Amino acid sequence: MRKTLIALAVAAIAAPAFAADLKVAVDPTYEPFTFKTPQGEVTGFDVDIAKAVCEQIKRKCVFVEQVWDSMIPGLQAKKYDVIVSSMSMTDERRRVVDFSDRYYKTPSAVVLKKSVEYKGPASAKGLKIGVLKGSTQEKWANGELKPAGATIVPYEAQDQVYLDIKSGRLDGTVADKVEVNGGFLRKPEGADYGYKGPDQYETKYYGDGIGIAMRKNQGDLKKQINEAIKTIRSNGTYATIAKKYFDFDPYGN
Repeated sequence: MRKTLIALAVAAIAAPAFAADLKVAVDPTYEPFTFKTPQGEVTGFDVDIAKAVCEQIKRKCVFVEQVWDSMIPGLQAKKYDVIVSSMSMTDERRRVVDFSDRYYKTPSAVVLKKSVEYKGPASAKGLKIGVLKGSTQEKWANGELKPAGATIVPYEAQDQVYLDIKSGRLDGTVADKVEVNGGFLRKPEGADYGYKGPDQYETKYYGDGIGIAMRKNQGDLKKQINEAIKTIRSNGTYATIAKKYFDFDPYGN
Protein backbone atom coordinates (compact mmCIF):
# COMPACT_ATOMS: atom_id res chain seq x y z
CA MET A 1 0.00 0.00 0.00
CA ARG A 2 2.81 2.37 0.96
CA LYS A 3 4.65 1.64 -2.29
CA THR A 4 1.47 2.34 -4.23
CA LEU A 5 1.02 5.72 -2.54
CA ILE A 6 4.65 6.63 -3.21
CA ALA A 7 4.27 5.64 -6.86
CA LEU A 8 1.14 7.77 -7.20
CA ALA A 9 2.87 10.75 -5.61
CA VAL A 10 5.86 10.42 -7.93
CA ALA A 11 3.55 10.13 -10.94
CA ALA A 12 1.65 13.24 -9.87
CA ILE A 13 4.91 15.21 -9.58
CA ALA A 14 6.14 13.98 -12.97
CA ALA A 15 2.86 14.57 -14.83
CA PRO A 16 2.67 17.85 -16.76
CA ALA A 17 0.28 20.38 -15.30
CA PHE A 18 -2.70 21.32 -17.41
CA ALA A 19 -3.04 25.03 -18.11
CA ALA A 20 -6.08 26.82 -16.79
CA ASP A 21 -9.16 27.21 -18.97
CA LEU A 22 -9.09 30.19 -21.32
CA LYS A 23 -12.23 32.26 -20.88
CA VAL A 24 -13.22 33.67 -24.26
CA ALA A 25 -15.76 36.48 -24.66
CA VAL A 26 -18.12 36.38 -27.65
CA ASP A 27 -21.18 38.30 -28.81
CA PRO A 28 -23.33 35.55 -30.40
CA THR A 29 -25.41 37.90 -32.57
CA TYR A 30 -22.96 38.29 -35.46
CA GLU A 31 -23.53 35.52 -38.01
CA PRO A 32 -21.47 33.87 -39.52
CA PHE A 33 -18.66 34.95 -37.19
CA THR A 34 -20.40 34.25 -33.87
CA PHE A 35 -23.96 32.98 -33.50
CA LYS A 36 -26.04 30.27 -31.89
CA THR A 37 -27.24 26.98 -33.30
CA PRO A 38 -30.92 26.02 -32.93
CA GLN A 39 -29.77 23.99 -29.92
CA GLY A 40 -28.38 27.11 -28.27
CA GLU A 41 -24.69 26.34 -28.76
CA VAL A 42 -22.30 29.15 -29.65
CA THR A 43 -20.66 28.60 -33.04
CA GLY A 44 -19.19 30.46 -36.01
CA PHE A 45 -15.89 31.41 -37.57
CA ASP A 46 -14.63 33.29 -34.49
CA VAL A 47 -15.57 30.38 -32.25
CA ASP A 48 -13.77 27.83 -34.41
CA ILE A 49 -10.68 30.04 -34.60
CA ALA A 50 -10.70 30.37 -30.80
CA LYS A 51 -10.95 26.60 -30.40
CA ALA A 52 -8.08 26.06 -32.84
CA VAL A 53 -5.93 28.56 -30.95
CA CYS A 54 -6.81 26.92 -27.63
CA GLU A 55 -5.80 23.54 -29.02
CA GLN A 56 -2.41 24.93 -30.00
CA ILE A 57 -1.73 26.51 -26.61
CA LYS A 58 -3.05 23.46 -24.74
CA ARG A 59 -5.91 25.21 -23.00
CA LYS A 60 -9.64 24.59 -23.03
CA CYS A 61 -11.83 27.38 -24.40
CA VAL A 62 -14.72 28.38 -22.14
CA PHE A 63 -17.02 30.79 -23.96
CA VAL A 64 -18.58 33.72 -22.12
CA GLU A 65 -21.45 35.55 -23.83
CA GLN A 66 -21.16 39.31 -23.59
CA VAL A 67 -23.04 42.31 -24.99
CA TRP A 68 -20.77 44.02 -27.51
CA ASP A 69 -20.64 47.48 -25.93
CA SER A 70 -19.43 45.94 -22.66
CA MET A 71 -16.73 43.74 -24.18
CA ILE A 72 -13.67 45.75 -23.19
CA PRO A 73 -14.96 46.75 -19.71
CA GLY A 74 -15.64 43.06 -19.04
CA LEU A 75 -12.12 42.15 -20.13
CA GLN A 76 -10.59 44.78 -17.87
CA ALA A 77 -12.76 43.53 -14.99
CA LYS A 78 -11.27 40.04 -15.58
CA LYS A 79 -14.61 38.42 -16.38
CA TYR A 80 -12.72 36.60 -19.16
CA ASP A 81 -9.19 36.36 -20.52
CA VAL A 82 -9.56 37.28 -24.19
CA ILE A 83 -12.08 38.58 -26.72
CA VAL A 84 -12.46 36.55 -29.92
CA SER A 85 -15.47 38.26 -31.43
CA SER A 86 -14.56 40.16 -34.61
CA MET A 87 -12.95 43.07 -32.78
CA SER A 88 -11.20 45.57 -35.07
CA MET A 89 -7.73 46.65 -33.97
CA THR A 90 -8.08 50.43 -33.79
CA ASP A 91 -5.73 52.97 -32.21
CA GLU A 92 -8.44 53.90 -29.71
CA ARG A 93 -8.80 50.32 -28.51
CA ARG A 94 -5.04 49.75 -28.44
CA ARG A 95 -4.80 52.44 -25.79
CA VAL A 96 -6.72 50.23 -23.33
CA VAL A 97 -6.17 46.62 -24.50
CA ASP A 98 -3.54 44.62 -26.34
CA PHE A 99 -4.10 42.64 -29.53
CA SER A 100 -2.74 39.53 -31.17
CA ASP A 101 -1.70 39.47 -34.79
CA ARG A 102 -4.55 39.78 -37.27
CA TYR A 103 -6.68 36.71 -37.94
CA TYR A 104 -8.98 38.21 -40.58
CA LYS A 105 -9.77 41.42 -42.44
CA THR A 106 -12.99 42.10 -44.34
CA PRO A 107 -14.58 45.40 -45.45
CA SER A 108 -17.72 47.10 -44.21
CA ALA A 109 -20.45 48.72 -46.32
CA VAL A 110 -23.71 50.61 -46.31
CA VAL A 111 -26.79 48.41 -46.84
CA LEU A 112 -30.05 49.95 -48.08
CA LYS A 113 -33.04 49.01 -50.20
CA LYS A 114 -31.95 48.38 -53.78
CA SER A 115 -34.37 51.10 -54.92
CA VAL A 116 -32.69 53.80 -52.80
CA GLU A 117 -30.42 56.18 -54.69
CA TYR A 118 -27.18 56.34 -52.72
CA LYS A 119 -24.13 58.08 -54.15
CA GLY A 120 -22.04 58.37 -51.02
CA PRO A 121 -22.46 60.03 -47.61
CA ALA A 122 -23.66 63.30 -49.12
CA SER A 123 -26.81 61.53 -50.33
CA ALA A 124 -27.64 60.10 -46.89
CA LYS A 125 -29.78 63.02 -45.70
CA GLY A 126 -32.99 61.81 -44.09
CA LEU A 127 -31.94 58.17 -43.83
CA LYS A 128 -32.31 56.33 -40.53
CA ILE A 129 -29.39 53.93 -40.11
CA GLY A 130 -29.05 51.26 -37.42
CA VAL A 131 -25.59 50.25 -36.19
CA LEU A 132 -24.05 48.05 -33.53
CA LYS A 133 -23.35 50.16 -30.45
CA GLY A 134 -19.65 50.64 -29.81
CA SER A 135 -18.64 49.22 -33.20
CA THR A 136 -16.27 50.64 -35.80
CA GLN A 137 -19.27 50.83 -38.13
CA GLU A 138 -21.00 53.14 -35.65
CA LYS A 139 -17.92 55.39 -35.66
CA TRP A 140 -17.89 55.46 -39.46
CA ALA A 141 -21.61 56.25 -39.63
CA ASN A 142 -21.30 59.04 -37.05
CA GLY A 143 -18.25 60.42 -38.81
CA GLU A 144 -19.48 60.20 -42.41
CA LEU A 145 -23.28 59.86 -42.57
CA LYS A 146 -24.47 61.87 -39.58
CA PRO A 147 -22.87 65.15 -40.74
CA ALA A 148 -24.73 64.71 -44.04
CA GLY A 149 -28.09 64.55 -42.26
CA ALA A 150 -28.60 60.84 -41.55
CA THR A 151 -29.96 59.68 -38.19
CA ILE A 152 -27.72 57.05 -36.59
CA VAL A 153 -29.40 54.65 -34.14
CA PRO A 154 -27.16 52.39 -31.97
CA TYR A 155 -28.30 48.89 -30.98
CA GLU A 156 -27.01 46.44 -28.39
CA ALA A 157 -26.93 43.62 -30.96
CA GLN A 158 -26.66 43.52 -34.76
CA ASP A 159 -29.56 41.10 -35.14
CA GLN A 160 -31.81 43.73 -33.51
CA VAL A 161 -30.84 46.09 -36.33
CA TYR A 162 -32.11 43.59 -38.90
CA LEU A 163 -35.40 43.17 -37.05
CA ASP A 164 -36.02 46.92 -37.18
CA ILE A 165 -35.08 47.11 -40.85
CA LYS A 166 -37.60 44.35 -41.51
CA SER A 167 -40.29 46.20 -39.53
CA GLY A 168 -39.64 49.44 -41.42
CA ARG A 169 -38.24 51.40 -38.46
CA LEU A 170 -34.85 51.71 -40.17
CA ASP A 171 -33.76 52.40 -43.74
CA GLY A 172 -30.63 50.32 -43.48
CA THR A 173 -27.35 49.67 -41.69
CA VAL A 174 -23.59 49.92 -41.89
CA ALA A 175 -22.05 46.51 -41.22
CA ASP A 176 -19.27 44.11 -42.06
CA LYS A 177 -19.98 42.92 -45.61
CA VAL A 178 -19.58 39.26 -44.75
CA GLU A 179 -21.66 39.46 -41.57
CA VAL A 180 -24.53 41.39 -43.16
CA ASN A 181 -24.59 38.94 -46.05
CA GLY A 182 -24.92 35.94 -43.73
CA GLY A 183 -27.08 37.63 -41.13
CA PHE A 184 -29.48 39.51 -43.39
CA LEU A 185 -29.01 39.79 -47.17
CA ARG A 186 -29.12 36.10 -47.97
CA LYS A 187 -32.30 35.64 -45.93
CA PRO A 188 -35.81 36.27 -47.29
CA GLU A 189 -36.22 39.52 -45.35
CA GLY A 190 -33.08 40.91 -47.01
CA ALA A 191 -34.09 40.14 -50.61
CA ASP A 192 -34.90 43.77 -51.44
CA TYR A 193 -31.68 45.15 -49.93
CA GLY A 194 -28.09 45.37 -51.13
CA TYR A 195 -24.68 46.98 -50.68
CA LYS A 196 -24.38 50.66 -51.51
CA GLY A 197 -21.22 52.63 -52.17
CA PRO A 198 -17.60 51.42 -52.03
CA ASP A 199 -16.08 48.96 -49.58
CA GLN A 200 -14.94 50.64 -46.36
CA TYR A 201 -11.40 50.03 -45.12
CA GLU A 202 -10.49 53.47 -43.69
CA THR A 203 -7.87 52.87 -41.03
CA LYS A 204 -9.01 55.80 -38.88
CA TYR A 205 -12.34 54.02 -38.38
CA TYR A 206 -11.60 50.33 -38.96
CA GLY A 207 -8.01 49.90 -37.84
CA ASP A 208 -5.76 47.14 -39.16
CA GLY A 209 -8.08 44.16 -39.30
CA ILE A 210 -9.45 41.82 -36.65
CA GLY A 211 -7.40 40.51 -33.74
CA ILE A 212 -7.76 38.72 -30.41
CA ALA A 213 -7.96 41.26 -27.58
CA MET A 214 -6.40 40.73 -24.16
CA ARG A 215 -5.44 42.83 -21.17
CA LYS A 216 -2.22 44.84 -21.27
CA ASN A 217 1.09 43.35 -20.07
CA GLN A 218 0.34 39.74 -20.95
CA GLY A 219 3.37 39.18 -23.11
CA ASP A 220 3.51 35.39 -22.68
CA LEU A 221 -0.14 34.93 -23.60
CA LYS A 222 0.20 37.23 -26.60
CA LYS A 223 3.28 35.34 -27.81
CA GLN A 224 1.50 31.98 -27.46
CA ILE A 225 -1.58 33.21 -29.32
CA ASN A 226 0.47 34.75 -32.12
CA GLU A 227 2.39 31.50 -32.56
CA ALA A 228 -0.90 29.61 -32.60
CA ILE A 229 -2.32 31.88 -35.32
CA LYS A 230 0.83 31.34 -37.42
CA THR A 231 0.57 27.59 -36.93
CA ILE A 232 -3.08 27.24 -37.93
CA ARG A 233 -2.42 29.47 -40.94
CA SER A 234 0.46 27.24 -42.07
CA ASN A 235 -0.88 23.76 -41.27
CA GLY A 236 -4.20 24.10 -43.13
CA THR A 237 -6.45 24.43 -40.07
CA TYR A 238 -7.32 28.06 -40.85
CA ALA A 239 -8.25 27.24 -44.46
CA THR A 240 -10.43 24.34 -43.33
CA ILE A 241 -12.30 26.56 -40.88
CA ALA A 242 -12.70 29.36 -43.43
CA LYS A 243 -14.22 27.01 -46.01
CA LYS A 244 -17.01 26.15 -43.57
CA TYR A 245 -18.28 29.73 -43.70
CA PHE A 246 -16.86 31.52 -46.76
CA ASP A 247 -16.06 30.99 -50.43
CA PHE A 248 -12.96 33.21 -50.15
CA ASP A 249 -9.97 33.68 -47.85
CA PRO A 250 -11.09 36.09 -45.09
CA TYR A 251 -7.50 36.71 -43.94
CA GLY A 252 -7.26 39.62 -46.39
CA ASN A 253 -4.27 41.51 -47.74
